[in-house]
Order: sequence, then C-alpha cells, then structure tokens
Amino acid sequence: MPGTFKTEAVVLRSIRYGEADRIIHLYTTTRGRVNAIAKGARRPKSRFGGRLEPFFRCELVLYEGRGELCTVNAASTLDGYPALRADGAAIDAAARACDAVLRLLDSAEPNLLAYNLLCRYLALLEAGEERLEAALAFRLKLILVAGFAPELAACARCGERQDLSGFSGAAGGVVCGSCEAEGFSLSAEAHRFLVGAIGNPIADVGGASASALRQAERAINEIVEHHAQVRFRRASRR
Repeated sequence: MPGTFKTEAVVLRSIRYGEADRIIHLYTTTRGRVNAIAKGARRPKSRFGGRLEPFFRCELVLYEGRGELCTVNAASTLDGYPALRADGAAIDAAARACDAVLRLLDSAEPNLLAYNLLCRYLALLEAGEERLEAALAFRLKLILVAGFAPELAACARCGERQDLSGFSGAAGGVVCGSCEAEGFSLSAEAHRFLVGAIGNPIADVGGASASALRQAERAINEIVEHHAQVRFRRASRR
C-alpha cells in the first residue's frame, strides 16, 4: 500500500534527472535496495543540500506510491565521510564498493549484514585505508552475506582436504590437484588470503603479493559470475 516510511540508507548512486531532480539508488536498513527520486535536489537552495550524493549515509523519509520510484521527502546526514571525499583513491574504492552492492544486491528484502558491512568499509576508507587487500576482503564478505560464499576448506568437487591447488567458480570453490582441470591454479598464498579475508575484520586482513591478489580477485569474480550471474568491476585500477 502507498505510504510514507523512514529508513537509514547509504546512497550508492546519484543520477541527474530532468532540469533539477536526481534519481538516487539506495541501500537501506529496512527495505534493501530502493530507488527514489529527489525532486528539486539540484536547485541551488534545495532543502537536501549535497547529502544525496554517493557515499552519504542518511536518515530518509520516503513516500512509496504506485510507481517504480519512491519520493524523497526529507533527508538528514548521519555521516558524510568528508576525508574520503577529499582523497581520489578513496573515492574510487568507495565507488567500486557501492557498484558491487548495486550489482549483487537488487532485492527489496533487507540485509542488515550487508548494510553494516558497507558502512564499515566506508568508515575504513574515511580513515585512509584504501588497500587492494581491504577492497577484496570487502567483496568476499559481501558475497558471503549475500549467500554465495566459496568453499575454501575442502575440494568443492570431491571433498578432498589435501593438495588444494586450484579454484573453480563452476564447482563453487577450491579444488584439489585431481579436479583442477576444470579451474585455474591457485597458489597457497592466494588461498591463505581468501581464508584470512573471510575470517578476519577487513582492517586486519594481511598483505599479499600482487600475483596472489590477482588470483584472489579472479576467484571472487568467478563465484559471482557463476552463482549470482553478475560481474564486478575490477577492484582497483592498479
């Protein structure tokens, strides 16, 4: 039924619309993904100010009618992440994280774990932590809370726990030497990174070599492509 509701949300994307409006894509605590229109948001004296730009965490009052878009009636800032916005690398990392949420989580069902994960990662970027390791750990945890976590403890094909030397997105995780033909080679370092990225807070994920991070990113991408039918942008331009 049409009506007004209040929710906390992160602005994932903001698009100019018409002469003065904005279409905003949100990830909310109570409604999951929500798309909305903010009428007059681009006018110089708009009551929304700049708080409907990407990466703002806001408390919003939205009106849900019969159309596809909700209407933003009011917005107050909970966190604008000003240091993040002053750093080009952090802006790029935040944009890629929000894009990953947009691609993977399109349901109107709330996923508070995903919302809190995004907020923690934005706070990490605000603190100056834009390492590639953190970006990949965020993505791996995101696919975990979305229900697509890879098998990392045993061969995803036969269950063998030794000689885990490959990764297969189709199989759903690491594979042993006997099953590796259907996947790609995964170094022990890359395997350790994936395990550590799932098991530790993002801020505590250890470093890894460039080759190990490339393999880890490929593993993450193959999981979402095979099992969620989406494709992530590269985690970093580096």
